[in-house]
Amino acid sequence: MKTAQVKIQKAIAKGETSLGIEFGSTRIKAALIDNQFQTIATGSYEWENRLEDGFWTYNLVDIVTGLQAAYSEMKLQVERDFGITIRTIGSIGFSAMMHGYMAFDKTGELLVPFRTWRNTTTSIAAKELTELFQFNIPERWSIAHLYQAILNEERHLNRVDYITTLAGFMHWLFSGEKTLGIGDASGMFPIDEATKDYNETMVTQFDELIADKDLPWTLKDVLPQVSLAGEQAGELTEVGAKILDRSRNLQPGVPICPPEGDAGTGMVATNSVRKRTGNVSVGTSVFSMIVLEKELSKVHREIDLVTTPNGSPVAMVHVNNCSSDLNAWIGLFREFLEAMGQEVDTDKLFEVLLNKALEADADAGGLLSYGYYSGENITGLEEGRPLFVRSPESNFNLANFMRTHLFSAFGALKIGMDILTKEENVSIDGILAHGGLFKTPVVGQKIVAAAMNVPVSVMETAGEGGAWGMAILASYMRGKSENESLEDYLDKIVFKDVNGKEIYPDRLDVEGFEAFIERYKKGLVIEETAVNHLILSEQEE
Repeated sequence: MKTAQVKIQKAIAKGETSLGIEFGSTRIKAALIDNQFQTIATGSYEWENRLEDGFWTYNLVDIVTGLQAAYSEMKLQVERDFGITIRTIGSIGFSAMMHGYMAFDKTGELLVPFRTWRNTTTSIAAKELTELFQFNIPERWSIAHLYQAILNEERHLNRVDYITTLAGFMHWLFSGEKTLGIGDASGMFPIDEATKDYNETMVTQFDELIADKDLPWTLKDVLPQVSLAGEQAGELTEVGAKILDRSRNLQPGVPICPPEGDAGTGMVATNSVRKRTGNVSVGTSVFSMIVLEKELSKVHREIDLVTTPNGSPVAMVHVNNCSSDLNAWIGLFREFLEAMGQEVDTDKLFEVLLNKALEADADAGGLLSYGYYSGENITGLEEGRPLFVRSPESNFNLANFMRTHLFSAFGALKIGMDILTKEENVSIDGILAHGGLFKTPVVGQKIVAAAMNVPVSVMETAGEGGAWGMAILASYMRGKSENESLEDYLDKIVFKDVNGKEIYPDRLDVEGFEAFIERYKKGLVIEETAVNHLILSEQEE
């Protein structure tokens, strides 16, 4: 066995490792890293949300079995590559899609199916709370789901003992602790930057708002405790160890860091937690996170105000729809090639089709698409219908077709970012991007740089994603020096030798995207008409 392998083998045996587990919208991933933040092994599990009784959801069986499958795959890779079984880990952290609603009673029973970030069923609650707090409450936020349930007089409310996010639930399951990292907590309820806790004034306002409902709890009774990055938030219990590792090799007692949302792990994975930095996380949804120097001048319904994992204020532009429609079209090309008897390599297929976009007209030739699989708050639509539209005069070719779908994937994001940069004059030194789209070099970066008109970098670690970022947060808890900030830990230790490729905006691309986005805005009436008249089969039934 090589020296490097022996070194890693010893690190695994001694528990000088950190494990990050993240529940993404299409994949659960486990990433085990060493003290040099290099990935030792990974495991994953593919899954999909389902529309049930009008709500996008994942069931508890999939949540737990998916986690076990991802951990098992990671564990088997360690055994195969290093000839050792994992019995202990230095630290663990859990992360997941932010927002949504998981409500439990005193026995730990889930009272209603998990309502994910993708649901746009809380518009009345979100609007009323925004007016009450004078603080933007998006439809995705847990407090909007809770208040909408109150407005709807849902029967489960008298039994509520605890509400949390998916990350908070996983942390509770494995540690027994009802706590949440501040970044994820800031997507449940507004945070006070000074106290690094829920905004007390708004908590009181909410309790007064629902006082006449005679519910047997106050808001603070049911919310998770807020924790900061670097704090220990519990230990792996004996029951938790048995759930996580079905082979029963993993021992309890492993320190667990505060659970975080995918926004927080994205900021960590791209080293963008300092002020004037930002990142873009691309997947089924897309969101940008810009760390603010100052407060915004007014409330914007398109902009969420959340925090970094250590509590700094962040402007978040969250878009429900990004890569799903692009992936569907690429899947169609795959079907065609298979029908022609061609063997298809997925990475090659993406590379060829995405690179065609670089040959396109700057404005995508007059074509237009909306990849709306679900509603979109940024553009005011409660439901979605994927559409592709062109006129007889449009320059309809493969290059423009692909560029259109890439532009569309970031169309709603650009509308939100323009509010920050053009209306609020927020300064951004650069954007760090991560997500599967950037596995194909250059293309995704050029599109995002054109949309935001700022330099965009992709680091060598970008492909590692949120699970790696969560493992870094677990490592920070275990390995930081006294009073060492998260920013310094990332800058001086984690990323000190990490290289990245930076691409500056191309003038023609920027002008082309500006032309496209005007077409996109004008065409929203087409999407709205499709929502109103192209009825979903579930509704027809």
